[in-house]
Amino acid sequence: MMKPGLVVLIGSGETAPAAGQVYETLAGRLGQEFTAAVLETPAGFELNAAGVARKVADYLTLRLQNYRVNVICIPARKQGGLFSTNNPEILSPLLESQLIFAGPGSPTYTVRQLQNSLAWKYILARHRLGAALVFASAASIAIGKLALPVYEIYKVGEDPHWKPGLDLLGVYGLSLAVIPHWNNSDGGPDLDTSRCFMGMERFELLRAQLPSEISILGIDEHTALIMDLNEGVCHVVGRGAAHVLRHGEEWTWGEGESFPLEGMGFFKGPIAPEEGIGGEIWQKALAREMERIAAISSKIPPPEEIELLIQERERARKQGQWGEADRIRAQLTRLGWEVRDTPSGPQVIHRG
Repeated sequence: MMKPGLVVLIGSGETAPAAGQVYETLAGRLGQEFTAAVLETPAGFELNAAGVARKVADYLTLRLQNYRVNVICIPARKQGGLFSTNNPEILSPLLESQLIFAGPGSPTYTVRQLQNSLAWKYILARHRLGAALVFASAASIAIGKLALPVYEIYKVGEDPHWKPGLDLLGVYGLSLAVIPHWNNSDGGPDLDTSRCFMGMERFELLRAQLPSEISILGIDEHTALIMDLNEGVCHVVGRGAAHVLRHGEEWTWGEGESFPLEGMGFFKGPIAPEEGIGGEIWQKALAREMERIAAISSKIPPPEEIELLIQERERARKQGQWGEADRIRAQLTRLGWEVRDTPSGPQVIHRG
């Protein structure tokens, strides 16, 4: 049974030391050799979008140097044009990635460029196939059911309001509005920049606008929340805390603490893997995953007991004992090894 990967939300500091612990945890789960993709979309409107993604990619390469990790930047920057979020050629590496990262930029721009795009469907498919998703800062806002238009309010002066988000967790029953930079203090004593630069006064106006079924998930700076959809639990990692505001109440969990996903609202658990993706794209992603697993499995040397069975089967074949050879083949299959007879001798592939 296929299980979705972890979802990690980082309040800030995606290339700071505190985040390193998160990436190490993910790498430990993913194995010694894997591909990580860094999406350029959130900062795709910036002239230095490639540089923003490269900074994260360089950090991952350095931090995970004890692993054989291949870090790729995905230049999917907007819905149209050469670097489109619908360009299958530049998006192709996503289908082989076990870790997908998206980070700083504009939340509303991220939503506009990813909503209903091929890139987003690839990301959903990879997650359903076990890839870990890491969203920091703007990207963490964008994956909520509603997204906070930070720049429009804080920089442009629009009245406090919400925009539709990508609703990553909606299919699992969770309706969230994610607020990173929860405890930001850049404004010093003269300007309240907490609650992702909104300040408490504007934040209360925003909170009053939310439908009752939507919970607020606040994440402190230099803090990450690791969400395990299979176990139904969240883990807080880093310097600060995670905060859930729901039905007029607030709960806080600090570093090293865990809490159930139900703490953020209704959680319905497993879903049909192709839900919200489309059959054709899901089958393409599934086929690529099977190819990836086969390539890895073909590199696994058989243990001694399997080697002995292979030799025993080969002797039976040479003696014309075809029934015995078939019996051993079936035994190897039950043990997770596929035998292929070639002119140069038998080859075995681990199928798990």
